[in-house]
Amino acid sequence: MATPHTYITTTIPYVNARPHLGFALELVQADVLARHHRRRGERVRLQTGTDDNSLKNVLAAEAAGVEVSTFVDDNAAAFVALAGPLSLSVDDVIRTSRDPRHRTGVERFWRACAASGDLYRRHYEGLYCVGCEQFYSPAELRDGRCLEHGTVPQQVSEENWFFRLSRYADRLHHLIATGELRIEPAERRNEVLAFIAGGLEDFSISRSAARAHGWGIPVPDDPSQVIYVWWDALGNYLTALGYGTASQDHQRWWTGAQRRVHLLGKGVLRFHAVYWPAMLLSAGQPLPTDILVHGYLTADGRKISKSSGVTVDPVALAEQYGTDAVRWWLLREVPRVGDADFTLDRLVHRANDELANGLGNLVNRVITMIHRYRNGQVPTGTQQAHGSNELEEAIRQAPGLIDASLTAFDFRRATTAVWNIVDAANRHINFVRPWELAKAERAGDEDASGQLDAVLATLLRTCQQAADHLEPFLPDAASRIAHQCTPHTGQLPNPSPTFHRLTAPTSDTPAGPEQ
Repeated sequence: MATPHTYITTTIPYVNARPHLGFALELVQADVLARHHRRRGERVRLQTGTDDNSLKNVLAAEAAGVEVSTFVDDNAAAFVALAGPLSLSVDDVIRTSRDPRHRTGVERFWRACAASGDLYRRHYEGLYCVGCEQFYSPAELRDGRCLEHGTVPQQVSEENWFFRLSRYADRLHHLIATGELRIEPAERRNEVLAFIAGGLEDFSISRSAARAHGWGIPVPDDPSQVIYVWWDALGNYLTALGYGTASQDHQRWWTGAQRRVHLLGKGVLRFHAVYWPAMLLSAGQPLPTDILVHGYLTADGRKISKSSGVTVDPVALAEQYGTDAVRWWLLREVPRVGDADFTLDRLVHRANDELANGLGNLVNRVITMIHRYRNGQVPTGTQQAHGSNELEEAIRQAPGLIDASLTAFDFRRATTAVWNIVDAANRHINFVRPWELAKAERAGDEDASGQLDAVLATLLRTCQQAADHLEPFLPDAASRIAHQCTPHTGQLPNPSPTFHRLTAPTSDTPAGPEQ
């Protein structure tokens, strides 16, 4: 049987400012899924990139007094560099203004839709939000303002190219309602179905070159127009695979892949679940199999975004508090449905409570006891440790719980499987009290000696299992724990802290880990 291929993508962010924690959430979620599918024996491609061809980028560069290409290159580099601080296993990054694959593929895609009779040119007047890079009807605004950005859209009147979205309403509704195109969570699927049921209108897919300030990809055979940034950007999922070139990646990862998985935030759901599938149908391409939608991160109740200026720097967070703490907060605090409010206190509390006091303390106690009672040598006990049923059950259930939870796009529940093992192991230590078994062993109790071997062997195996199941979520921590739990020249390494306790910043205390 051929090895399954899974293609996992993130959205590609505008580079009108430096990256924030909201996009880090999507990157970490995608990375967890990629690592999980690799562990299942699948071939995986984790794809991300940057959306360079936006009018937002042009206006931000002009406001900064910097040449557009220089401004875009600088900010794009900051997004690409997130792989290190967040411990991401990204396979490829595409930049829409620089990568030679992209323009070639976008032009081929445009021509494919034109050949289907789905592109036409007409005059249009409408309200355009630069922040969303989208036209809105008056009914979609609140008090004349964009719901997403709170700004008054511009009145635009020009001749553009349009895509016949209305032609695909029935097919899209059927594909989504039957689950052939799977959207999770169900609340988001229902939102898309309601939008389609309300009627789909053809949408503009080009802008005048003058309004685009000459930035972007020219419309094939019509240099007076620039391809609409969303048409351009959505195409990256194909162009990154060499669509339009001689590369075999398009067949391997798109037409021939078992799963094509898009991760995205709820604010761009319409583009990915309605516009993009219709465009693919027009071009004769397979659709994504899964669209997985996360909510927003907020800070003090306000959405974290580049446009609003409400931002949290994920690189600075990782430098001050560690990659593990940042990833763990994103995976443990953000619900499957709904938004999550970020504070440093919450990040520190979650890391200290579950990583330092829970998992880190467990590993340290187990390694310390094996050194103290068995000179660092791994016990070879064959007995069943008394009272270990709950612990064994938590270990037994973990793989299935993690797999089912990640299939349902529920990272909280998936990480709970690891926490259940840690929690059960710490309770097991308090129940069996190995120090009392060691005391009885010194008094000559052979049964106690056998039981101590069994307990220590069970606990070490538990730490090894916890590290194994932790790997998709916290790869760095999993590696450190696995190292501590693996004998070297016959002995386990000396115990050392797996996690440092963190302190939240105050007016008098700098942020950072306690040493």
